Amino acid sequence: MPEHTNKSEQVYDVIERMITFQELKPGQMVSEVTLMEATGFGRTPVREALQRLAWERMVEIHPRKGAFIPLISVEVQLKLLELRRVVEEFAVRTCVHRATSVQKRMMLELAREFDEVAKSDDIVLYGDLLKRVHQIIVAAAQNEYLTSSMAPLQGLSRRFWFANISDRPTELMVASEKHSATLRAINQGDEQAAATASLALNDYLTDFAYRTLRGADARIALKQR
Repeated sequence: MPEHTNKSEQVYDVIERMITFQELKPGQMVSEVTLMEATGFGRTPVREALQRLAWERMVEIHPRKGAFIPLISVEVQLKLLELRRVVEEFAVRTCVHRATSVQKRMMLELAREFDEVAKSDDIVLYGDLLKRVHQIIVAAAQNEYLTSSMAPLQGLSRRFWFANISDRPTELMVASEKHSATLRAINQGDEQAAATASLALNDYLTDFAYRTLRGADARIALKQR
């Protein structure tokens, strides 16, 4: 792999994490120079990382101004989950039949890591696990077009979840269990169980979005009293 590509991948991971965990706030405009200072990398890998993040709709690039971090809304999250529901179910069903034995063993190990992170309350580690599981599902499905379909859906919905989580131990436990169930079903070669687990995860994320909306409505009502 060319050195500059490896650097842009590293920068992408750093900036994506900064956006996900709101070190870069929704509504903030950030310059390339600021990102170069924050990541320790030069202009070219930062620019390449921003182009990828823009493609995934994690940033909006404004020439001569910088990168704008889009606002997060429940409405957008629900639209994302509608599409993610269909695409992800297809992906896990396909994985059952196309994943190699090595990939299935990796999925089982990831499931065990989800079990552990649920007990540890390590939100950053959980975020890293999410990215790894999404990557291996795309790879195991052996359909390169899934990358362009799934990356924005998963990245943006992941960002929403982290931005709105309140009861962290409970939400982390439930979400980890959903992911673990999907991975174990693929490992066991059970297509229907994998699809059912994937849909259950989507149901949970949809319910989480509606709970976030109700919470926002309740806060507005209190302010109006």
